[in-house]
Amino acid sequence: MKPVYSLAVDIGGTFTDIVLRASNGALVVDKTLTTPRNLLEGFFAGVHAVLGKAGIGPSDVNGVVVHATTVVTNSLIERKGEVTAMLVTEGFRDVLSIRNEHRYEMYDPQIEFAPPLVPRELTYGVDERTLADGTVLKAPERAAIVDLARRLAELRVRSLAICFLNSYANPANERAVAAILREVAPELFVSLSSDVAPQVREYPRASTTVINAYTMPISLPYLRALAVRLREEKFANEPLIMLSSGGIIGVEVAGRNPVRMIESGPAAGALAASHYAEMLGLDRMMSFDMGGTTAKACLIEDRKPLVTGLFEADRKYRFKEGSGMPVTIPSIDMIEIGAGGGSIAHVDDLGLLKVGPQSAGAEPGPACYGRGGSQPTVTDADLVLGLIDADNFLGGEMKLDLAAARAATGRVGNKLGTGVNQTARGIFRIVAEAMAAATRAHATDRGVDYRGLPLFAFGGAGPVHACEVGALLQSTAVIFPPQASVLSAFGTLVTPVRLDLVRSALGLLESVDWTRTEHLIGEMADEGSSALANAGVARGDVSMTFGADLRYFGQQNEVGVSFDFDPRQTRDSAAIRAVFERAYLAQYGFNPSHVPVEIVSWRLTVRGPQVPFHPAASLATAPGAPKRVRPVHLWQDDQPVPVYGRTTLAAGQSFPGPAIIEERETTLVIPPGWRATIDRLGCVVATKENGS
Repeated sequence: MKPVYSLAVDIGGTFTDIVLRASNGALVVDKTLTTPRNLLEGFFAGVHAVLGKAGIGPSDVNGVVVHATTVVTNSLIERKGEVTAMLVTEGFRDVLSIRNEHRYEMYDPQIEFAPPLVPRELTYGVDERTLADGTVLKAPERAAIVDLARRLAELRVRSLAICFLNSYANPANERAVAAILREVAPELFVSLSSDVAPQVREYPRASTTVINAYTMPISLPYLRALAVRLREEKFANEPLIMLSSGGIIGVEVAGRNPVRMIESGPAAGALAASHYAEMLGLDRMMSFDMGGTTAKACLIEDRKPLVTGLFEADRKYRFKEGSGMPVTIPSIDMIEIGAGGGSIAHVDDLGLLKVGPQSAGAEPGPACYGRGGSQPTVTDADLVLGLIDADNFLGGEMKLDLAAARAATGRVGNKLGTGVNQTARGIFRIVAEAMAAATRAHATDRGVDYRGLPLFAFGGAGPVHACEVGALLQSTAVIFPPQASVLSAFGTLVTPVRLDLVRSALGLLESVDWTRTEHLIGEMADEGSSALANAGVARGDVSMTFGADLRYFGQQNEVGVSFDFDPRQTRDSAAIRAVFERAYLAQYGFNPSHVPVEIVSWRLTVRGPQVPFHPAASLATAPGAPKRVRPVHLWQDDQPVPVYGRTTLAAGQSFPGPAIIEERETTLVIPPGWRATIDRLGCVVATKENGS
């Protein structure tokens, strides 16, 4: 039988990862530098390289083509979106500037926020009003909207966000305005808050809608161009796009909802971690994804990644919650925990060594890449320390410049009065300490004891730094999966087509309007089924999971829960309250059960069939010996360390650290006092030796 080939492409800030998977489990992977000026150039360069290695052509890829991309994130960070305007209810023009009046740093009088994506002069009030209960008090006038369309055309506005007061309760006024604009300004990209984020809280809803509007003129043409190019090259199927929530969906839905794609690459990595949690029989672990630009951590509980309904984009300060733009879209709950391989080391005004948040990215890249970068990065420090091999980077296809890395690191060392090796050690350890500290905070904020959790390490730089981070987190084991460097791309191939939806319906749980609830959930079910149909899933293959956001009456923040029943059918408020109180107790340690419970939003996840997965047996049949010994300077100067090739390692093989295990796309570092063991799936499991 002819094998089914599926393809995954994950475009990161520095590298583009490609995975080709055959139905028998065989994998062919590649990793190429990202091409920021034209992402499709790097996309297809990597795809053709993988197909060439496999000896097949585009027409042989008869399975899915799944894509995770940074195109939306890059547009936000670099502010490269098209001219965008916003329509609000008259009197609310300053919603983006006033924000929520929250000071993310209470005692700093000079806190800063990034400027709004839409300036006040491009924010227009519309004389309309919808009441909190959904009653339309005043409808917009057609003549006023036609006049607005003319003014927007004169200002060369390409995209428009519409966010009217209380439109989550009744979208009629927003939809009426959109209908007029489609008639008189069909070239305008339009985003409605009632479609993008139909939820309570005016500022987060406006922020989410504006982000969607700002990036849609980039995302939709990009994804359509991708689909056209794939058809021209004779790929069998339309591409599917990875979403921040961990689902995948069709091009048209994703392109019109780019705000759902902000965390698509990291989300795929968390899904791959949960896949391995299932394969390894681990109920809980911490995923650790360190790439070329950033590093992320995600808690895996009950073999699933945690999901949140609110996160932030484009923070002014990376670790300051509240300094970014809120996004009320379901997303896998991750924390950006520190630097990536391209993060730049420098000496601050106090004479202290710092790493990041600035990154060299793919252009010009670290000094050792020889592409014009001159500042020392984490990758340069790793090279100086002997942790990575200048002649074996990407299997030797990309030679690194050790002299340039030493020179760049030495310039920082001169300011500190330290030698090159000592400076590189400082960079390595500062990165590990920062990532461990952020991970501790992430876990503690969610009521999780991080101590003893296995650390699941992947990404291009993750396996180099994971044991150091694991030691600081008191991890029982550090697990390095096969193909660790491209695992996020692999993750897109083990997740079903999926879409997460939400509708606000504020009210006491004990007096829920079940007729309205049935209507809201039915709306979501129809929207989700249509979106999955666009991605090629038959309606009979769609399954649904129901959930809600609830809180005790009088509280500001809610807790998200999932149900194993359909609330429309059971209409059991007591059962819903019981699920909420269990979740609340786990997070906060107590329950004020005498207080009424308030429902804030209903949630629905629609998904297609589970993706079958057949692991490939590619382990060596006999234990492999070190292929060389090289000097490493991390633990002491010129320490001889054996270097193994990962493909030579056999199941059950075990050896002590220090040791280095090389793959084509990444390097695993096993410190002294640790032992590496290869399991039946080909994972390298590093554990601390007794007494170390």
